[in-house]
Order: sequence, then C-alpha cells, then structure tokens
Amino acid sequence: MTATPGYAARDNRGDNGIRICSTGLTDTCDLPSSVEELADLAVGTLDWTGSVLPAVRLLGRRVVPVAELVPDAHAERVCVGSAPVLDRTEIATWVWPEMSDRVPPAAARLSGVLAPARHWRTALTAVVPFARFTSAAIVVPRSVSDRDGFVSTCLIRARQFGVAVLSADENSIRVELEGRSFADSAPVEQTAVSRWVNEVVYDQLLASETPAPSHN
Repeated sequence: MTATPGYAARDNRGDNGIRICSTGLTDTCDLPSSVEELADLAVGTLDWTGSVLPAVRLLGRRVVPVAELVPDAHAERVCVGSAPVLDRTEIATWVWPEMSDRVPPAAARLSGVLAPARHWRTALTAVVPFARFTSAAIVVPRSVSDRDGFVSTCLIRARQFGVAVLSADENSIRVELEGRSFADSAPVEQTAVSRWVNEVVYDQLLASETPAPSHN
C-alpha cells in the first residue's frame, strides 16, 4: 500500500510512479491539540462525513483529507480487480472523451480537506487548490483569530475562495467563517487533478483499518 499513515503520495513522473515521503504537519506548534484531534473536532463542527485520514502531501501541500468509500463503485472495482491508480500521467488520459467508457468509477467521496497551522497564510495556501472541487477549511490558533486585522486579511481572502475558517484554543473550536459546501451541490466536473486526488484518497481509505461507510 502506498497510503501509509504519516506518509505522502507524491507523483514521480520520472518513473511513472509514486514516491513516498514523511509528512508531519510541523507548522502547528501553537495549536492546543494534535493534528488528529483538531481534525476530528473540525470535522464534527463542519458536519463533514467520512473518515479523517492521515495527513498527506498532495499537490505540494500538506493537508488532512476527509473521505468515505462509494459502496457501488468500490464493489465494482473489487470485482474487476481495479486497484487505486496513482500514476498522474495515466490519469491525465482519463478525461479524454475517447476514454469515457474505459475509466474505472471514482470509488471515494472526498468530503473536504483541512489544514491546521499556526499561520493562516500557510493554511490557506495549502487548501486553496482543493477548494475548486471539494470543501476546504483551515484551523488556526484562537490567539491568531483574535488579533486586530484578522477579519480584513484572513477572512476576506478565505471568503474569496470559499474556504471555511476555524479557530481553536484549549477549550473549544469556533467557526470564524462559513465556507462553501459541496455536499448538496451538483457534482463538479472531474479534471485530471481532481481525479488523481480521488485515487490517492481511495488508496488511503483502503489502507485505513475501518473506513467510514458512505451515508448514501
């Protein structure tokens, strides 16, 4: 399995494979809890569904995906022996019109991506690329959100991209800005990037011991 907890799935175009690297979220020392605890709290606050997966480096950013299996699509892929595909070069061909009836179904549903960090710019930079096709949120220390100018800097920029902003201290986690929700919106057209992310997340779900079942 390439989705080893605490490691990253990275595109390696030189050998058409995935290179594994360590991915500790090191920019979180001012946050009151571990990344895992913060992610669990944030997901509950945001009402996202699915499993909180290990932090992973995707598109050069460290994020925490939240996802669930799509039962029918997963069952179909198991039946035909279609494992997660992590080669971005191959996946880039999946969006070609002539490949429409040859591509395996997306077997993961990405509820959103989180980025806990002590600096809001770091967190926002991490999640913005994903906000085009899934819900995205950042978690910063309460001491950061209470500073003068936080509304006119962080919240203004986060609103432009539809990113939710949460703050945390020792006692609670608080929503500072509601983000765009993809839960009830029409499906977003798949791109080569979003489909590759979906395959990496699918791989992570299969590697996890108890992936959360889909609610649909």
